[in-house]
Amino acid sequence: MKEKILALMDEVFQVAPGTVTEETRMEDLEQWDSLNHVMLIGELEGRLGIVIPLEEAMEITTVKEILQKAL
Repeated sequence: MKEKILALMDEVFQVAPGTVTEETRMEDLEQWDSLNHVMLIGELEGRLGIVIPLEEAMEITTVKEILQKAL
């Protein structure tokens, strides 16, 4: 599942496959802005069935946090 989440993040942020890693933080990618963050949360739910409550989702700033909430 971790690999699917990372691949989905690469796709949402429109970066080369493998760009997003478990160590990636929001400030590491200029593509990880507020609009793409909301799109990511929607895609996680719609495509992978991962539901992160909006209040929690808006506080996420790292891939590790996403993985902790998703796995």
